[in-house]
Amino acid sequence: MSGSLFEDASQKLEKALKYSAMSEDAIERLKYPKSSVNVSIPVRMDDGSLKVFQGYRVRYDDTRGPTKGGIRYYPTVSMDEVQSLAFWMTFKCAALGLPFGGAKGGITLNPKELSKFELERLSRSYIDALADFIGPDLDIPAPDVYTNPMIMGWMMDQYSMIHRRITPAVVTGKPISMGGSLGRDAATAMGAFNVMEALLPKFNIVRSNTTVAVQGFGNAGANIAEMLFQAGYKVVALGDSQGAIYSKDGLDVPSVRQFKESTRRVKAVYCEGSVCNLVDHEEISNEALLELDVDILIPAALENQITEANAADIKAKFIFEVANGPVNFAGDEILNQKGIHVFPDILVNAGGVTVSYFEWVQNRMGFYWTLDEVNSRLKQKMVEESERIWTLSQEKEISLRTAAYVHALNRLGEAVSARGTKAYFIERV
Repeated sequence: MSGSLFEDASQKLEKALKYSAMSEDAIERLKYPKSSVNVSIPVRMDDGSLKVFQGYRVRYDDTRGPTKGGIRYYPTVSMDEVQSLAFWMTFKCAALGLPFGGAKGGITLNPKELSKFELERLSRSYIDALADFIGPDLDIPAPDVYTNPMIMGWMMDQYSMIHRRITPAVVTGKPISMGGSLGRDAATAMGAFNVMEALLPKFNIVRSNTTVAVQGFGNAGANIAEMLFQAGYKVVALGDSQGAIYSKDGLDVPSVRQFKESTRRVKAVYCEGSVCNLVDHEEISNEALLELDVDILIPAALENQITEANAADIKAKFIFEVANGPVNFAGDEILNQKGIHVFPDILVNAGGVTVSYFEWVQNRMGFYWTLDEVNSRLKQKMVEESERIWTLSQEKEISLRTAAYVHALNRLGEAVSARGTKAYFIERV
């Protein structure tokens, strides 16, 4: 239970408990992860040397089904971070009504410093270490920060070789040719877009007059920025790990994305074919991007981007958390006092795990859906749960974050109670 990130995540849950009829038994079960594994991963590097990396996997709760959660490769990955993310995944799956519990994994490293051969050896060795800890009916990994379909394919292949049978359902986010689902690459952004389109009309938002800033220009951030641009929103700022760009007149997101993919830099450009020309813009820091006077702010990078240190300077009217935990508990309290509407991560970015669920289902059936079918099912799920959480927030006069946790707690509580609680056993005596 120790560790600042996990304690911060737990505070958000504590706030929701008073609005839930959850039993003492269920609350007690959610205090601790079901199981945690810390593994050492020796890897023979291309130059012949041996390096040992630290890997982690946490299965937080499996009350509602096998655990589900991504694997991230990042220099700051720790057991505290992985446990916190597994905790969030537990509530995300429950909030979306998915038959999964929450899990997360990671390896502490800078993946940019490894060759593809080294990354493959690392990924396969990670699965060697965890082969008895994961499985289609036990724990199903997926991609996260700096992991991708190729890495998921290596992991599925390694697990299949260990168990001597093809097991596509052990991992989601795989290449299409290895049993991946159509729509999975853009699922997090598509799910966020569905939430925005479902809830923003309640505030009489007009797309063409609505300014948007997106912090984080990786897979999720780039996709949601382009979806909003194509839908008619005015995307005025984009940022990645190197910095950010701003133009009050709006950015041509597809051109920025094309330039980023070819040069690894974010610049305000307009592209015709393969030729991109610079247009007027300001270069700002990611910190300054967060404080822009825009209608919608989308943190799509890492956790703890908005805290008590900068929350008072946030000017956006709406915040959609495409990243996991981008606003800490103290920062969230300040935003609420300022009247800023925060749409929580366990709803907004749940499109990824929802389509991962679809992939798992397709793998187990051996029958695969078209892209239109996947997107239609995703939209239905995201809109239904958004409406339920919105209604709950209005009925109880609580924030959307608290409402999302209450919604998840109620489902988790029902699953725990179905197995028998203190009240049941006392009645039987």
